[in-house]
Amino acid sequence: MATNPPKGDGHRNGAVKGRSQVFNPQNERYVKRDTSSGRFMDQKADHKPFKGVRKED
Repeated sequence: MATNPPKGDGHRNGAVKGRSQVFNPQNERYVKRDTSSGRFMDQKADHKPFKGVRKED
């Protein structure tokens, strides 16, 4: 994962490594994937994309 110093300032330094996100049109939410295995990991509760995670096309 990316580093975030100084703590508590609310922004990420660099992108999250080993992760990507793809939009699911059936439920209109973003889903996070592990790039090494391709498994789905997490889904956003709201309709906004994950912060700092690369998007797939």
